[in-house]
Amino acid sequence: MSELNKLTAISPVDGRYRNITEKLADYFSEAALIKYRVKVEIEYFIALCELPLPQLKQVDKSVFPALRNIYLNFNEADAQQIKDTEKITNHDVKAVEYFIKEKFDTLNLSKEKEFVHFGLTSQDINNTAIPLSIKDAMEQCLCAALDSIYDKLYALSNEWQDVSMLARTHGQPASPTRLGKEIEVFGNRLENQLVCLDKTIYSAKFGGATGNLNAHHVAYPEIDWNKFANDFVNKTLELSRSYPTTQIEHYDNFAAFCDNLKRINTILIDLNRDIWQYISMDYFKQKIKEGEIGSSAMPHKVNPIDFENSEGNLGIANAMFEHFAAKLPISRLQRDLTDSTVLRNVGVPLAHSLIAYTSLLKGLDKLILNKPALEKDLENNWAVVAEAIQTILRREGYPKPYEALKELTRTNTHITKESISAFIDTLKVSDNIKEELKRISPHNYTGI
Repeated sequence: MSELNKLTAISPVDGRYRNITEKLADYFSEAALIKYRVKVEIEYFIALCELPLPQLKQVDKSVFPALRNIYLNFNEADAQQIKDTEKITNHDVKAVEYFIKEKFDTLNLSKEKEFVHFGLTSQDINNTAIPLSIKDAMEQCLCAALDSIYDKLYALSNEWQDVSMLARTHGQPASPTRLGKEIEVFGNRLENQLVCLDKTIYSAKFGGATGNLNAHHVAYPEIDWNKFANDFVNKTLELSRSYPTTQIEHYDNFAAFCDNLKRINTILIDLNRDIWQYISMDYFKQKIKEGEIGSSAMPHKVNPIDFENSEGNLGIANAMFEHFAAKLPISRLQRDLTDSTVLRNVGVPLAHSLIAYTSLLKGLDKLILNKPALEKDLENNWAVVAEAIQTILRREGYPKPYEALKELTRTNTHITKESISAFIDTLKVSDNIKEELKRISPHNYTGI
């Protein structure tokens, strides 16, 4: 068997695009999931000590830094040790428990090690470890990429705010607009969804085998275990505890998170397609990197591959987000295992999203405005000022102005500045109104 590397990886996420997605391994690899599980187990034990449970009163707080170092200094060898144990236990979380208990022996905590994973089920660990990893990945990787796209869109919007451009509705020439405003549309749409994303609730389940803290309550009925669980999840882990639950998190907030990212990605698909179209219309040229080849057969081509790559990866990500949002909130009775295998793939759509964001930024950085092409398109479409002329004529009480312009624009094969001017001269309006109408052109009829 060949060793896994960029060339032998099955998925391009870990192969072709590894240089982009490698940072996500810190959150979504098997080793990362194990590390997050270790973190939750350690912090849970410390919380029991601080409660304190009667049997843990003697634990000196000075040992807490050493306990935290178990996950802070967690390395690949530790992860492999746990995986080796899992081959025997055939249970991933139990292997984590045994690993921590071995560490306890070296810290003179042998008498207390049975309080590792005390009263918990594996989902108390998984349903806290995974949202922790998602939250960290979003805050430290993906949100930064989205913020960069947002900043770039507004920079381009400002740069091109005075660039007039022929608009197209239904693929046909329409009232002119400004290029900067059209870019700002996407910036504003993205901004609105980033506000929603910033309000994401990273929910976690923590309540024992069926969500009722049965084991905790039967062992220590005098303790307010719900308060303990709330404090542990909400304050220590800085997540949001779901209550009541079954054995697992109900994933409703996670579904909302997936839908939010799907909306963001859909906006960016729309952006990719519009920029692709503008490039095909020659409104943009693209910076050429020396040595790059656009086509294996056609030397003249510079393909919009960054926008195509971004669109494709966003589509893959959205397909998975849609499945997550539809599947995860559904579980048979108090729990089935289908959520587990699905959640193991949570890093995949986030990786495809990150690839897409990176490609989009790369493409936007390569755009060169071809202003003569925009001006030529405007000059070739004087018919679009017909709306302006008929609106002013309406203002002046001119009879049937729409019909008059319709007759002009549909009976002439090509409307020019001269033909518009000649038409205006035939109108029974004052010379001042005629002058006002003649000042309107496709280049300045761009609204506010």
